[in-house]
Amino acid sequence: MNQHDQADISASTLYIVPTPIGNLGDITQRALAVLNSVDLIAAEDTRHTGLLLHHFGISAKMYPLHDHNEQQKAEHLLSKIQEGQSIALVSDAGTPLINDPGYHLVRRCREAGIRVVPLPGACAAITALSAAGLPSDRFCYEGFLPAKTKSRKDTLQALIEEPRTLIFYESTHRLLDSLQDMVEVWGPNRYVVLARELTKTWENIRGDAVGELLAWVQEDETRKRGEMVLIVEGHKIDTEALPAEALRTLAVLQKELPLKKAAALAAEIHNVKKNALYKYALEQQEGDK
Repeated sequence: MNQHDQADISASTLYIVPTPIGNLGDITQRALAVLNSVDLIAAEDTRHTGLLLHHFGISAKMYPLHDHNEQQKAEHLLSKIQEGQSIALVSDAGTPLINDPGYHLVRRCREAGIRVVPLPGACAAITALSAAGLPSDRFCYEGFLPAKTKSRKDTLQALIEEPRTLIFYESTHRLLDSLQDMVEVWGPNRYVVLARELTKTWENIRGDAVGELLAWVQEDETRKRGEMVLIVEGHKIDTEALPAEALRTLAVLQKELPLKKAAALAAEIHNVKKNALYKYALEQQEGDK
């Protein structure tokens, strides 16, 4: 891109600008034009963003906005926007606010009636999900699991019956602990996809039962290095644990009653768990779509 290419930038506007998660070729022409045109770039790490800007021949004034100063500095940036400046918000990689700083600034801008313009672009969670081979019509983004063992296990326990595909980010030094806790809490057979170093030279995507995936990672130290996303199959109802008679009754009742009422009645008739029948029916509906 020619360093003199300019975007049609509006005054008193905050632009949310995604940056590459690895491969610099993934930045959009629009993102480059905005970064080249705004009055100021609010960056999670000005040194890191400086390298990106230098690569594309962009000279821009930067201002640090990170987890430790965001609440204090948001007001300063807000005042600059109110004075007529245009500001681009970037994180170190990917889409700002997705497990990165920016929430407080965006919230304050919206409260103040300032226009916020989001640009589409790279996001590790969505990139990994698209290649995982797991249901993507409904999913939960959970960010990083807690660092402490008890909190991590409590979080996994709370998600044990979540039927939607789950997305986690994980760090090199906690990957094994998280996989081991998943085995302990969820059992060894839950299907998990590990997407590592996406868009980079050593990109690797591997899916397996979590017990087998843990063993695979343990075999080679290099398999737990880099930026990682874990895509986890949602909880599936064990239909074998539900009597066929209960499922038939549920099917008949569903024709005449709302799903919750049908599940409650079928559960009472056959002395099975109402939630299990309800979740089974929901999964059947999803499968029919």
